[in-house]
Amino acid sequence: MTAMDVDGIRDVAAGAFAWLSAHRGDFTLGEDALTADGHVDATWKPLGELAQTCASVRAHSPPSDPLHACASDLLRFAWQQTGRGELFLRLQALEPFATYPLEVYSVFASAGLRHSGYETAAATTARTRGWRLTEQEPTRRLGVLKAEHRSGIHRPEQDPRLLRRTWLGGLPEPWTFERSSGYALTHVVFHLTDWGRTPDGVPADLAAYLADWLPAWLDTCLDAGMWDLSCELLIVAASLPSPPDPGTLQHAWPRIARAQHASGALPEQGPRGDGEAVPEPDFRRCYHSTLMAAFAAAQTLKCLTGEGGMHHGYEEQGAPG
Repeated sequence: MTAMDVDGIRDVAAGAFAWLSAHRGDFTLGEDALTADGHVDATWKPLGELAQTCASVRAHSPPSDPLHACASDLLRFAWQQTGRGELFLRLQALEPFATYPLEVYSVFASAGLRHSGYETAAATTARTRGWRLTEQEPTRRLGVLKAEHRSGIHRPEQDPRLLRRTWLGGLPEPWTFERSSGYALTHVVFHLTDWGRTPDGVPADLAAYLADWLPAWLDTCLDAGMWDLSCELLIVAASLPSPPDPGTLQHAWPRIARAQHASGALPEQGPRGDGEAVPEPDFRRCYHSTLMAAFAAAQTLKCLTGEGGMHHGYEEQGAPG
């Protein structure tokens, strides 16, 4: 990759963070975030995804990097939206066996933002048979186990067969790749590597399989204008034990850059680039892909430059329970 290529990737990240900062109000938790019939996908999910991206970018960029400062600012905003963790304790009382509060909370915990009262309550629930026996797809189960570990809930070593029950873990025929399996495999890698922090968490046979087939899958997604999934695959490529082929990155990032709007927003999918005038999509149809563009760019830059972030957390703590 040339210096110009690196600068172009950095421009994608800077643009994405500019859009996210300008739209932080759209991530605000509304009154329905604590109601029994509230829409989690429109409240906690976007906020949790904002926090996860910012925690990851913060971990993968040096403190002197402006991207690090932007990520830290938005992560602080997201934590404040939760009442510095207090709202998780209220969610625990409303939905004691729902896993999404712990999954979102664990993102903050991984960055050093903790609430001791919630962790105590969650640990109590996690000791029940009802919690342990909740039926989940294997990929989701890996995520819940990772959330438990991040939140201080430690169990004996997990059954290794769980990984092998995921689409990626079974090493399927590569031609069976499709959108749903694509998102499943990216999240398996996210969980195995703690969102890119520990590349060696990917077993050798999975790493070799991905090295062989991920470039072709990425090219397919780029051709289809699937920008969101393309960015997730770029995160995976930069999170594996061996660095991605430079040619794969040289081919992919200019296409992502052309798909990005001048505001920094990246649509989830659609024909964008080469001078096409396409209206910017609304928040719901571009926030996640814009987050993934920021994350993928930061992870790729770390891979190319070798400059990682400090893995320390904030000194700020949540309110005691």
